[in-house]
This record gives sequence, C-alpha cells and structure tokens, in this order.
Amino acid sequence: MNTTLDPKTVHEAHAAGRVHLIDVRTPAEHGEVHIEGSTLMPLDRLDPGQVSGPAVLVCRSGKRAGQALQKLAAAGCKDLAVLEGGVTAWEQAGLPVKRGRAVISLERQVRIAAGLIVLTGVMLGTWVHPAFYGLSAFVGAGLIFAGLTDWCGMAMLLAKMPWNQRSGDSCLA
Repeated sequence: MNTTLDPKTVHEAHAAGRVHLIDVRTPAEHGEVHIEGSTLMPLDRLDPGQVSGPAVLVCRSGKRAGQALQKLAAAGCKDLAVLEGGVTAWEQAGLPVKRGRAVISLERQVRIAAGLIVLTGVMLGTWVHPAFYGLSAFVGAGLIFAGLTDWCGMAMLLAKMPWNQRSGDSCLA
C-alpha cells in the first residue's frame, strides 16, 4: 500500500470493505467530526496489537497520522497508509462525515496556552519580579524545539486533559 492515499481512493476502498480506518485524533476531535466507520485510537494510546492491515490512518490534516504510521511500522505493523490531507481533505472532497458538538482543535489549544503563559510571564516579570520573564523564555524555547523536532510536549499534555477525553458521541447527528 502507498504511504499516503487520496480521500476518494480511501472512500472507495473503505466502502468496499478493503481497508479499515483508524482515527488517531483525540476523543473530543473525533466526537466533533469523523468518518463513519472509523475506529478511534488516539495517537498517545496507539496499540500496535490492535492494528491489522490493510488500514488507513486518519487525523485532521495528515501530520499525526504520519507519526502514527512511523510508530506502528516500527512495531512491525504492515500494510498501512495515511489519509492524505486527513478529515479536512475528506470533507473538502464532499465525502460523508458524522458531526457532533464543536470543540477547539488541539493546535488552537496549544496556541492559546502558549500565548497565555507568555503573557503571564511578561506581566509577572514587569510587575512582580524580573525572574518571571524566564517563563516566557521557556515557552519560546519550547515552541522553537517543537518547530525543529515536530514534537510538542504541550500538545501531548493538552491531549490528556479531561476536556479532550470526552468524545461527545451522544451529541452526534
């Protein structure tokens, strides 16, 4: 199987029962919108023993699914691919999805948290003690590290927060 597959090809293969879809996003993201028939297995809880090919890994845009592919391939899983462009591309192709209640994406949560921490560090550094500027510097260094390595500790931490563990499936339309 190719490393990435376009949404229409995946839709045809899934409809014919030739591939299994594994969604590696958080339960909250999956509850907001997902491809019907996909199985939720968040990236931070990937279990290679539960994955058998042929399977296509799905996330919002394709990045986390690519990380999941690397982890699963390293664990010996075979016949895997990534949905090119993720659920976003699937929707843009006019393919069907199930919708639930809206959530703030993990990427936006990271930006909000980083901004709040930097702002707090600057305010405390200005009005309490200059040592608090270190808080802003720490977040800045973390963002640089995330950009260089494609690994974000803040995103991993936020993915484990309770609001990201609720699927919202009861609200699905």
